[in-house]
Amino acid sequence: MNDVLTLENKIVEMLRTVFDPEIPVNVYDLGLIYKVEIGDQNAVNIDMTLTAPNCPAADFIVEDVKQKIASIDGIGEVTINLVFEPEWDKEMMSEEAKMELGFL
Repeated sequence: MNDVLTLENKIVEMLRTVFDPEIPVNVYDLGLIYKVEIGDQNAVNIDMTLTAPNCPAADFIVEDVKQKIASIDGIGEVTINLVFEPEWDKEMMSEEAKMELGFL
């Protein structure tokens, strides 16, 4: 169990290095990551969304998430599921992200 928590912490750290090119806040603190599951052989399954369904940087962001998570030692297969339910809302952002973007 401790290994899974350590791996989860590493995944969160790595997600905090992925940015939407149009917003100076990482995808994790923006609230775009809905679910991170670690399965058999440390396969990682991530449900994520975008700030808008027609985001021009969608492919770039999804690929960046996938590559960075796959680069973590001990990670197996990485699957990114792009979902739009529930629809993203600025209330999903962390307090830090809201402050960074001037919402607080």
